[in-house]
Amino acid sequence: MTPEIVSIIVLAGLFLVATIRSVNMGVLAFVAAFAVGVPVVGMATDDVIAGFPGELFLVLMGLTFLFGFAQQNGSIDLLVRWSLRAVRGKVAAAPWIFFALSALLISVGALFAVAVVAPLAIPFARRYRINQLMMGMMVVHGALAGAFSPISVYGAFINGYLAKEGLPVSPLALFFVPMVFNTIIAGIVYFSMGGRSLKGLRITDDGPGTGGRLPSSGLPAGGTAPHSGGTALLTRPQVEAPDAGPGPQKATPYQKLTLVGLAALAVGTAVFGLDVGILSLSIASVLAIFSPKAAKDAMNKVSWSTVILVAGVLTFVNVLETAGTIEFVSAGIASIGIPLVAALLLCYLAGITSAMASSVGIIGVAIALAVPFLQSGAIDPIGFVVALAIAATVVDVSPFSTNGALVLANVDDKDRDKFYRKMLIYAGIVVAAGPGLAWLTVLVPGWL
Repeated sequence: MTPEIVSIIVLAGLFLVATIRSVNMGVLAFVAAFAVGVPVVGMATDDVIAGFPGELFLVLMGLTFLFGFAQQNGSIDLLVRWSLRAVRGKVAAAPWIFFALSALLISVGALFAVAVVAPLAIPFARRYRINQLMMGMMVVHGALAGAFSPISVYGAFINGYLAKEGLPVSPLALFFVPMVFNTIIAGIVYFSMGGRSLKGLRITDDGPGTGGRLPSSGLPAGGTAPHSGGTALLTRPQVEAPDAGPGPQKATPYQKLTLVGLAALAVGTAVFGLDVGILSLSIASVLAIFSPKAAKDAMNKVSWSTVILVAGVLTFVNVLETAGTIEFVSAGIASIGIPLVAALLLCYLAGITSAMASSVGIIGVAIALAVPFLQSGAIDPIGFVVALAIAATVVDVSPFSTNGALVLANVDDKDRDKFYRKMLIYAGIVVAAGPGLAWLTVLVPGWL
């Protein structure tokens, strides 16, 4: 059996074991890199280790470390609270606020923005009897809308990998096209799942008790269940409210410093082209000096599982490249003879696989397999990568994916089974149509 075939079998095994046994695929990929690279491909141990993506490791660690400060010191709560006040308590705007917050957080490096926003959004929906599925999907699509900014984990990874392979890079196209795609889907979700019935409802200060005051969680303290039509005064419903306590309405000096740091990261990388990893660690170091205790808590927020996942997968990809597997698969794709059909197959392969695994890992493998195909000039590299990025991430609404599971976990126990069934139906529609729509709307127009 040739090294190419062995490595493909091992790769398929990685996906299978990681999905069935819920084992971090990066750990398995590290082991597989040495198990295949040394005895099968004939690589030296040092050659396998050389495939470790040190620069990307720094980016992932720096971004998640910096965002850990914002999550721990309440800066995220402030953003929610200020956003609700900005729209004067309009309930109809709440799903879009959480959509925008997810997009904002992930675009500045918070890979698990859904993990931060979902615990705020789902209880809010439950409290005011907003469609919880609609709210959950708005949060996920919001995260996907901002997922490919140049300073996000996804964007930095893809742009860096393409540049390393000598392929054209368009950070703006990679950022804005998925943003528009997911915003349109979010609009469809909003209007088809009851968003219009929320029009005219608002949280006011005229109600009993705490009325429209916003506690530290960023959620209104009181309200009645909204109904369709008219303007409703929201009073406290008989629903379990999320944990919230009284908190300051103004930012503390440390929170202001954190928000300034996040803004500096966005400006420094987008405007001045500074290195994402170094800048994020520099800003985090300043925050750590001002509060060593906060630094310890923030370090616990570093997404080590994702860092290991990406680093392990790319280390194994290096073995695939050395073994000639990348060229072998690309030759098979090219042999189809119709580049657009080959691209469609790759989009669906990435989408279906990603619905049950990590989209970060899937994108890394899919782009690596497509590199020789793209270098041949048979198809527009930028259009294909953007379409592939959408196809591999839009399916994150699946309850088997990380983002989907985070949303499901915040649904009340008594509603979870019903929610799960509805979520499966929605995810099935997205998996069936999403990759094809990405291919049709992004790649086909450029080909024609």
